[in-house]
Amino acid sequence: MHVGHVAHMLYVWGIAGLLGGEVLLRIEDHDRQRCKRCYERELLRDLEWLGFEPVNWFGDATSIYRQSDCDKVFAEALQRLEIKHLVYRCICSRKQLAAAAGPQVSGEQPYRGTCRDAGHPASMQHGLRLAWEPDAAAEVFSDGLLGPQRQEPRDQCGDLLLRDRRGNWSYQFAVTVDDVRHGVDFVVRGEDLLQSTGRQLRLARMLGEVQRPAFYHHPLVRDSQGDKLSKKQSSPPVRDLRKQGVSAAEVLGQAAFRSGLLPEPRPVRAGEAAELIAARHRGCQPSDDPDRG
Repeated sequence: MHVGHVAHMLYVWGIAGLLGGEVLLRIEDHDRQRCKRCYERELLRDLEWLGFEPVNWFGDATSIYRQSDCDKVFAEALQRLEIKHLVYRCICSRKQLAAAAGPQVSGEQPYRGTCRDAGHPASMQHGLRLAWEPDAAAEVFSDGLLGPQRQEPRDQCGDLLLRDRRGNWSYQFAVTVDDVRHGVDFVVRGEDLLQSTGRQLRLARMLGEVQRPAFYHHPLVRDSQGDKLSKKQSSPPVRDLRKQGVSAAEVLGQAAFRSGLLPEPRPVRAGEAAELIAARHRGCQPSDDPDRG
């Protein structure tokens, strides 16, 4: 976790506080090659140190909120899709997709259905894709910060990847299934994921869900070139700052400043998150008293 993640937590807990909601903690470790349990433990330690408390703390035991523990759930959701919709095997590699690149939509390269009618055998290494309903209307929704949105997944991403060639469930599929089964009714995330919303709404409907969550896509913490901040761009992990003796309030204050929630850095407590968000929407700044919240 780095300062960009901390800023995200301020938005999540702040909006939940304003709405009287609860924050659900979910470990999205669907990429089994990259995710390790030690990373999860470090994340939980960071959250506790910063003062963010979800409604569902959990440890090393199997959990319905850890995606790597829920392969059966995702397989059952896949079966539901296969009964009513076209799900097919795709053998395209990233290199092949890049070589066949055409016009991009919002920075994405839509998949054009290369393998849709190929009938590849199960013995070949393959991913699984979902063909969208051909007559579905564009997805229309209103974002809590960015306002009215209209998206067409067929043009944005093409047929949706559900599982990759290494057997990992895709982000889009896993989070949509989880949002439905966990009863998530309000999603707070960075503006870089705005384009995911329409495809997740459509996928949820194809899975039989009728309720639609509300969405709020907040600004990202960016570097001097305007790129999304990450640990590759000199953003030290929270655990390193903690070991260096930096206080949680200082880390939170820096995150609030870098994300535009404060005019200048000052110590902030996790309990101030709702006030920071409320002040942002009022177009003014909250009190400079670090003891409030």
